[in-house]
Amino acid sequence: MSPLSKPRSATRTLKRIIFLSLLLPCLPQPLPSLSPSPAPAPPSLPLSPFNERLDAAYIAFQAWKHVITEDPKNLTADWCGPFVCNYTGVFCAAAPDDPCILTVAGVDLNHGRLAGELTDHLGLLADLAVLHLNSNRFCGTLPPSMQHMRLLYELDVSNNLLSGAFPSFLTSLPSLKYLDLRFNDFDGQLPPAVFGRQLSLDALFANDNRFNVSLSSGGITNSTASVIVLANTALAGCLPPTIGDMADTLVELVLLNTSISSCIPPEIGKLKKLKVLDLSHNEFAGELPDSIGDMESLEVINVGYNLLSGAVPESVCLLPNLKNLTLVGNYFCDEPVSCLHIPKRDDRMNCIPDWPHQRSHEQCVAFDHRPPVHCAADGCILPPSAPPRPP
Repeated sequence: MSPLSKPRSATRTLKRIIFLSLLLPCLPQPLPSLSPSPAPAPPSLPLSPFNERLDAAYIAFQAWKHVITEDPKNLTADWCGPFVCNYTGVFCAAAPDDPCILTVAGVDLNHGRLAGELTDHLGLLADLAVLHLNSNRFCGTLPPSMQHMRLLYELDVSNNLLSGAFPSFLTSLPSLKYLDLRFNDFDGQLPPAVFGRQLSLDALFANDNRFNVSLSSGGITNSTASVIVLANTALAGCLPPTIGDMADTLVELVLLNTSISSCIPPEIGKLKKLKVLDLSHNEFAGELPDSIGDMESLEVINVGYNLLSGAVPESVCLLPNLKNLTLVGNYFCDEPVSCLHIPKRDDRMNCIPDWPHQRSHEQCVAFDHRPPVHCAADGCILPPSAPPRPP
């Protein structure tokens, strides 16, 4: 036996002594007698780094380290030994269900440029509340064992190489409020349950994947989220009038480049808390609803590069908090002078007479000769009526 090693029995005895010393503060104590100046309570001892939950976490991190193929910043270099709370990117705290037990509460490896996979052993981190892995090079998909993370509150795996269908188990995590999947290669249908009140997300970032989202079911308007970003996602259907049902929660809505061919329903004016509205690079047609002037919290409106026409409502330009109005690339024919006071304004490539940087006269005349746009009750654009038959 090496002179630096200790007998096993001595090690077990030492662990028992440490365990008992840490257990004492958790045992019920007799009430102190009343006194005019009670002495301050002695400081509590630190929680022991030895327990079954941390043992399970050790197994999880070692298995994960084994499948990490590149670590240019050496973030996992100190992932050695059983003291997982000392690992880089690992944060421990008292367990919510037992304040006398230390457990892994968070993992933050943002911008680590790590390459590899997310091992199924991650499900052993059952007390994890925060998992931040953005800006790495993880591939594969989210392991199904993550369904055991019943306390997971924030999940950020954006800007990775993850793929496959939407991980369906995410909709069953009762504590999940912040979900960021953007800039990956997920595909298939984004299930309506993502927007459901049972999941009750506060923020959803699903942009820049290959998801499909159906608007016809009205699922998106069931969401309780304050932020919904679906940019560069294929949205099928029309923007429904039920968008106004999100008035109590929605603060930011970003649907740019989603291939929507729709009218903008006047019910959108009910979104009194909305600060950012981005509907750019789509096929929205018809007029800009005057009801947008009721959205008193709006700071950013971007409806650029659509097929909108008519006059810009003056109520929009008089919004008290509006800082950025982007109208570029439409066919508006009039814009109130009050719009000139908006700090950032882009109204190029429209058909406003005597306004600089507008479309050519020929483009505007050609657009004027198109059939007028009629909007259905569901927000969809009605097809042009057939010409009357000759008698």
